[in-house]
Amino acid sequence: MTQIPAAAKPWYREPWPWLLMAGPVAAVVAGFATLYLAVASEDGLVVDDYYRRGLAINSTLAREERARTLGLSATLELSPQRDRVQVRLAGVTGRPLRLRLRLVHPTRVRQDQSVTLVYLTVESYAAALKPVEPGTWHVVLEDEAAGWRLAGTLPARRDRLELRPQQEK
Repeated sequence: MTQIPAAAKPWYREPWPWLLMAGPVAAVVAGFATLYLAVASEDGLVVDDYYRRGLAINSTLAREERARTLGLSATLELSPQRDRVQVRLAGVTGRPLRLRLRLVHPTRVRQDQSVTLVYLTVESYAAALKPVEPGTWHVVLEDEAAGWRLAGTLPARRDRLELRPQQEK
């Protein structure tokens, strides 16, 4: 008895062509996803005026030296809801009526905040904030005339920070 060969299946009914095409198709889909993310998201770390900011470093160092000379220190405290800030300033003579506080997110420029702290009582200043997201924040405190400056980093999961002039290197 002679056997009759079974009819060959069309190519699209075989598993091997589909398995071989899966890799290149996945690479194309991943490429389009990467392209979308590159176009749709913002480069938060890129600064347009990097040169001018670089030139401002010398004036920043002079303001930190002035804070060290005056013997300034401050304690910053966020409310439990992280929507108010209170600062206790020590070492300053002739209490300024307002202070300037900047909260700078390390990577997301749109979350940065700048507020004016108003004088409450002896050594105490306060202001309302947009709720501060959890995470690490760079903090800069200065007088309105920009004569001195205190800076520090508020670690993640902390609501209190001691600001002191940075030591000379």
